[in-house]
Amino acid sequence: MITNFDQLFSTVLTKPKKRLIAAWAVDDHTISAVYHAVQKGIVSAILVGDEHKIAAVCAHEGIDSSVFTIVHVEEELKAISKAVEMINNGEGDVLMKGLCSTDKYMRAILNKERGLLPPKAVLSHVTVVSAPTYPKLIIVGDVAVIPAPDLAQKIAITNYVIATAKALGNEKPKVALLAATEQMLPGMQACVDAAMIAKMADRGQIAGAYVDGPLALDVAIDLESAKTKKLESPVAGDADCIVFPNIESGNVFFKAVTKLAKGELAALVMGAKVPCVLTSRGDSTTSKLNSIALAALMAK
Repeated sequence: MITNFDQLFSTVLTKPKKRLIAAWAVDDHTISAVYHAVQKGIVSAILVGDEHKIAAVCAHEGIDSSVFTIVHVEEELKAISKAVEMINNGEGDVLMKGLCSTDKYMRAILNKERGLLPPKAVLSHVTVVSAPTYPKLIIVGDVAVIPAPDLAQKIAITNYVIATAKALGNEKPKVALLAATEQMLPGMQACVDAAMIAKMADRGQIAGAYVDGPLALDVAIDLESAKTKKLESPVAGDADCIVFPNIESGNVFFKAVTKLAKGELAALVMGAKVPCVLTSRGDSTTSKLNSIALAALMAK
């Protein structure tokens, strides 16, 4: 089982090289991350964006631009559309967000006529987090795409985090369905949804994982807290995955881990025709590189 990002890179290098297309890749973080991924042999890369801006960044960063294929598009929205079009044409296995905003990137993916969303699919964000105080990677969702997931969307998120954990070599991951408490409180919707999803897993409607909830964060990831509260659960104290009840709780969690605890992450949008790298414009080059590696592992 892959428990850190170094192991992720080692594993990806044993797989066939994937083709990455980066949309509006005109910033130093994106170009540097893609360059390092190419140098490591993880992907071949196409940068879609203003070739003059790309050349300037490469010159400033000391990057050999000849390692990329550059598709010159001067405008941000047209560059995003062009990158999505190239994916639809079979020219790439992974899509990546460059300097463009998340809403513009997502609109292109969700476009009913020219986007990447299969019929009836749920698009969701999955983040793999490495926290210095936790002994393994934690897979979480959704921290960036679905603001207030309903029950059906939470079920989809649960299946996505399970699929990601399995891709990382975890044959039966432990999934915590988060709420403010581990008590079953009918007046709290997060508790009700978590209990329903956990029961679905008990009945085999969600397969391949231990799924339990509602669980508060402390009992999900800290065995001492679970013991103190006398909570018996196959997940408590040792969660591999966390499904958050809303975007606020998930977003605060992953930013607290990365900014306060100096953790690292990898982030993807799942549910589209291909894995779509989606990190914040403020995320580090390392996080973007991790995300490329994760996408390469998940790509068909």
